[in-house]
Order: sequence, then structure tokens, then C-alpha cells
Amino acid sequence: MNLLRRKSVTELQTEALTDHSLKRALGALNLTMLGIGAIIGTGIFVLTGTVAALNAGPAVVLSFVIAGVASIFAALCYSEFASLVPMAGSAYTYGYATLGELVAWIIGWDLVLEYALGAVTVAIGWSGYVVSFLKDIGITVPPALSAARGTVVTLADGSTITAVFNLPAVIIIAIITTLLVIGIKESANVNNVIVFVKVAVVLLFIGGAAHAINPANWHPFIPPPEGPGLYGWSGVMTGAAIVFFAYIGFDAVSTAAQEAKNPQKDMPIGIIGSLLICTVLYILVSGIATGVVPYKELNVPDPIAVAADRAGMGWMSSLIKLGAIAGLSSVILVMLLGQSRVFWSMSRDGLLPQFVNKIHPRFQTPYMTSIITGIGVAFVSALLTVREAGSLVSIGTLLAFVIVSVGVLVLRIREPTLPRAFKTPWVWFVAPMGAFSALYLMASLPWRTWERLIIWFAAGIVIYFGYGVRHSKLASKG
Repeated sequence: MNLLRRKSVTELQTEALTDHSLKRALGALNLTMLGIGAIIGTGIFVLTGTVAALNAGPAVVLSFVIAGVASIFAALCYSEFASLVPMAGSAYTYGYATLGELVAWIIGWDLVLEYALGAVTVAIGWSGYVVSFLKDIGITVPPALSAARGTVVTLADGSTITAVFNLPAVIIIAIITTLLVIGIKESANVNNVIVFVKVAVVLLFIGGAAHAINPANWHPFIPPPEGPGLYGWSGVMTGAAIVFFAYIGFDAVSTAAQEAKNPQKDMPIGIIGSLLICTVLYILVSGIATGVVPYKELNVPDPIAVAADRAGMGWMSSLIKLGAIAGLSSVILVMLLGQSRVFWSMSRDGLLPQFVNKIHPRFQTPYMTSIITGIGVAFVSALLTVREAGSLVSIGTLLAFVIVSVGVLVLRIREPTLPRAFKTPWVWFVAPMGAFSALYLMASLPWRTWERLIIWFAAGIVIYFGYGVRHSKLASKG
């Protein structure tokens, strides 16, 4: 039993040229907009507040800088792989080509944490903003149907009620799953419109709230430590590990490689361009939010809306909430797109059952994996809180970055003469730094998150040896 059997890079390149089962409809602008659509979301509109309040204080700005630098290392490695192996599957496919089938399965299973739980986290944040926006216009969503199961919600009269499930989160997942089944081009067009609105709203917040900054709210910039991960430098690093979730958009872009018109040229543009644009916006927004509102008051589902209200932006605050709703919608769209493409790639390789490996005859989309992903994400998003899901997404993303960074080095050693449309600059510095920085951020996450990761991987190993290892198409070829 060869658990490290690999797919040939040359065969993957040939397959990318000849396989037309997915529709190639995305250009460089579409890919960049997909990246921005995925990156700008929970990091700004949700996690900024919780990380500032519970971990880093005003130094949440540093958390975003650290996570952004670590992301740049990984983004350069992803860009080389995406141009070299322009196939759906992202880190799963890259791992299969460099480190072998068992590692590929591990990273594919890990990507469920990244994309599916990423969609869960954002759907929960989306729900918080929708409830807040509807309340502004006189519509009240029953508290029992707008939070994670078991959450105790305090009502206006001081009484409490226990939530049953998060209905708005389920609704948005159902809508976006339907859109993804209909078509990739249609999904990209909707995403483009949403991203335009989202970036405009972010710029509106930056311009409209900057005047209300009270410098006293930034002191102390790094609050004194109160325990592991609670303020101080350890809080900044824990915060960086959590907000790292906000940077996974460029990773999701790579899952659309098989639907790009010219992946060798356009994938690096989409990955790196979207990351740089969003990093600057993250730093500005987190700095302004903590300058306007004392950081301990930001542990709410809609911190940017709270900051807008405090800045006296009036009707603009409702517009920001609407923009946040639209923006979070695009993040869910890209996360669900990424997860469905990873599952589709794994089923094509025989590691998952073949019944999910179906392309819609009219829409040319992997509709079965889209529907299955949507159902699973909707179920989990109805039950979890945003912080529980967010930490698991971060550790899943970081592990993917470690494997991609190592994989680039392995392929440089094993096949140095392969023609590469994009080459990671200073690869012997960038790739190790990408791996080490991701490992360091993983170590900053709470042990409880590691326990859940270990349990998740144990379940994945059982599935692989119970099904995947015997049904692998590489095994049958052998």
C-alpha cells in the first residue's frame, strides 16, 4: 500500500488543458474580485471587535499586520502552484502532486475546516448584521431564531430567552448555494456587484468615522496582560492567529483555477492583488474602530455598525450595516465555491464517493458537491457561535499554508526544470517563512482548538483508510 503515491505535475497540466467539464469564464478582474469578495468580510465586520475586546485591545492593528505578513509569504507560494497546476482543488491538488496521497487527503480534509467552517463563521456574522439592520427599519427577528442553539439572549425588558437556532444564517446559505448551482459566471457577476458595494461602504466608514477618533481609546495600545492570550503580546499573537481567518480569500481564488480563462497569468494577479488591497483596508478599519469605541465595548456581532453609530454617522450607519450584509454574502459565496471544488476534485480522484462527482449538464457546475456543502454548512451555522467556528477556521487555514509552503520547496528540488509561469521570489526565504509563520500562529491558538483539530483529523483518517485508500484512482492504476 503506497500511501505517498503522487500525481504527475505534467499529467495535471495536460488534464488542465484538455478537461472542459468546468466552464472557463473568469478573467484577472473576476479573480481579483473573488479574492476581495472572500477577504473583506468577517475580519473587518465581525472579528475586529471580538479580538480587540478579548485579546489584543487597540493592538488588534498589529494582529492584522502580523497576519497579513504571514499571508504574503503563503500567497507567493500559492501563486506559483496555481500557475503551474491550474486545477480545482487548491492545496489538496498541490499536496497530491508534491507530498503524496495521504498528505493530500489530510489537507483536503483540513480544507473542510477552512472553507466550510469559514462559510459557517461568516453566515453567523451575516445573521447578526441582518437582525440589527431589520431592527433599524422596525422589523424584529425573534431572538430565539437569531442565535446559536443554547445561547442566552437578554431581551429589552431584562428577561432572558434561550435561542433555538440561527434562521437567518440558514436562509443566506440556501440562497447562495442555489446561485452556485446555476453557474460560475453568474456567481462571479453577482460577486462583482457585491464587492463594489462592500468596498464603497468600507471607504465610507473610514472617511465618515475618522473624525470621531478619540486618541485616549488607543492608550494603552497594548493592554497589560491578564493571562495567556488575554492582552499583552500573547494577546496580540493570539489575535493574529484568529484574524488570520480574514485572509483566506486568496486561497479560495486558487480553487477557481480550472474555471479561469488564462490561469498561468491571471491567478497570481488575483491572489496577490486582492491580498494587498485588503490588508491596507483591514489596518485602517481596525485602527478607526478602536479609536472611536473603547475596545472592551466591541465584543458584539456587529462592531463596525456600533462604531458607526458612536461616530454619529446617522443614516450612514444603516448603510454600513447594509454594505456589511452584502459583503459577508460574497464571502459566503467564495467559501462555498471553494469547498465544493475541493470535494469535486477529491471525488474525481476516487477519495470520495463518485456520486458527488457530477457536473450539471446545462450549468456546467459541480452541483452535487455544491448542494451537499450547502446543506452541511447551513446545519452547522444554525448551531455554533462565531468565535467557536472562527478559531477552527484559522487553524485549518494555517495548516494549509504550511503544506503549500513546504510543497513549493519540494517541487523545486524534485523538478527544478518545470516551466513556471510565476516563480516565488526568494523562494528559499519566502517558503520557509510562510511555513514557520503559519506554525507560530497555530501555536498561539488555544489548546481547545487543537483538541478539536486532532479529533477532526482522527475522523478523517478513519474515512481515508475505510474508503479512500481502496477507491483511489491512483491505486487502481498501480
